[in-house]
Amino acid sequence: MRTSHPTRAPLPEGPRLPGRASRPALAAVALAVSLTACSAQAAENPAGSRPGAAGASPAKVAVAAKSAGSPVVVTASGGTLTDVRVVDAEGGTLKGRTGAGGTSWTSDRKALPGTTYTVEATSRTADGKESTARSSFATPAPEKVNKLTLAPGKNTTVGIGHPLSVVFDLPVTRKADVEKQLKVHTSNGTEGSWGWVKDHSGRDRVDWRPKEYWKPGTEVTLEADLNGTDSGGGWFVRDYRTGFTVGAAQVVKVDLDAHRLVLERDGKAVRTIPVSGGTPGGDKRSWRGTAVLMAKEGTINMNSETVGLGDAYDKMVDYSMRLTWSGMYAHAAPWNAAYFGKANRSSGCIGMSNEDAADFYAAVHVGDPFEIKGRETKGEVAEGNGYGAWNIGWEDWKAKSALR
Repeated sequence: MRTSHPTRAPLPEGPRLPGRASRPALAAVALAVSLTACSAQAAENPAGSRPGAAGASPAKVAVAAKSAGSPVVVTASGGTLTDVRVVDAEGGTLKGRTGAGGTSWTSDRKALPGTTYTVEATSRTADGKESTARSSFATPAPEKVNKLTLAPGKNTTVGIGHPLSVVFDLPVTRKADVEKQLKVHTSNGTEGSWGWVKDHSGRDRVDWRPKEYWKPGTEVTLEADLNGTDSGGGWFVRDYRTGFTVGAAQVVKVDLDAHRLVLERDGKAVRTIPVSGGTPGGDKRSWRGTAVLMAKEGTINMNSETVGLGDAYDKMVDYSMRLTWSGMYAHAAPWNAAYFGKANRSSGCIGMSNEDAADFYAAVHVGDPFEIKGRETKGEVAEGNGYGAWNIGWEDWKAKSALR
């Protein structure tokens, strides 16, 4: 219930330029380059072509006019390829591999939008004569560029409930194409799945969550090789990398009917706190289900008008811990002291004394799950309202993947 949201900072990483690959094969007389150019020209005896021994036919290079987002394919007729090099204007090279028989070469990565490439291919005929042909092509600049925000932050340590979350600036209509480029690696083979949801902001979002809470100590990395991928709402023009570590096994159990919060560590209760939850019977009720601690925001201004409550209040609130984008927090609420452990009389948050809030704030970690139960609630936390994926069964969550 505040006027500003915590920043979900993207983790900038420079684009990774693919390295060179050259594969020795056997030979070729004619070359055809099938790639993602928007403008290209077929060339007979292109400039720079070097016939080998006298009598060898010069290589012929053809560039097919297609679109960015596909691999570069070089083919040879009448012989085999001995070397292929594809270089962009900045000197970056596309790695690739030669197919069976040595008559074709395909780049591992896609051709990027807004890029000029030079292709140099050497072929060898059956009688051992070599020739090298060169050609260039350019792909159009993207009309729209899509970007993303990653959570949790890079090189952070988080609680056992935090998913790997990716929010996109522009719509993603080609979800399967995007998801194929997102590779999650864990240090212990954790089972998990991507699931597409609508973020509370209305933007497309995809989260990777384990089948069960993370095991403490798990190291997680994401390789998002998105450069050259069309999301349907815009092109990606860079790759992304992030990684985090899972910390202690902490779970916060909130019983709104008993007006009590219990912090458990490794399955054992380490602190019990009397609390007051959202007022029953209207819009001030709290959410139930599993919410994940999104951020520890400290002292912030809370104004009920920002979440649509009519009887507006405006307070500076200490030890604020965000649980949903819609404004549910756990925090100090000394003005509600008469109700702690006795009744739910807040405007939707989980309030406690200043002393309890200070100790609790120091003990919990971003990513700790809050398992909230109670009869008088609004309903379960939605998957896009913070990190509510834990309120969806495993099979139903896996079905949200675009690759299932």
